[in-house]
Amino acid sequence: MSRPSTTEYGAFYQTYINYTSGKDYSILVQQYQERIIESWSAIPLEKINYAYAPDKWTIRQMFQHVIDTERIFAYRALAISRKEPAALLGFDENEYAKNAPASNRNWKDMLQEWRVVRQSTNLLFSSFTEEQMKSKGTASGHPISVNAIGFIIFGHALHHLHILKERYDI
Repeated sequence: MSRPSTTEYGAFYQTYINYTSGKDYSILVQQYQERIIESWSAIPLEKINYAYAPDKWTIRQMFQHVIDTERIFAYRALAISRKEPAALLGFDENEYAKNAPASNRNWKDMLQEWRVVRQSTNLLFSSFTEEQMKSKGTASGHPISVNAIGFIIFGHALHHLHILKERYDI
């Protein structure tokens, strides 16, 4: 599959797509998976509860958001690949963050969870046929393809690593 065209996703996902390079999901895995895992793993424990401003997420909360979002997008890819006729709802990331127990979680457990979620997503995407990768559905009120979701998943994780560098000084 080639990189997704702008007709395969809502314009608000362009930022995430722009964080990626490569022509298909398997290339994204090769280029980014270890880099992303290493970046999160390298964060010192004494910094995981840091927030750069009042009412901003801590690093631990941000990481929980990355985990949650990957799960949601993997579900969307699964549903669309299986020809789900119903439009898939969006989600309120701030409500999810507010109701997640991130501040009480063990950091090493979170890192392990994310590795497992990544592995699960990779296995899911490797199971899709080319026809399924082309499948389009509706999520958050916009058309989206399974192919685009793969790029968005990686772009979203890379986006948050960029925020860690830019705002959290990590």
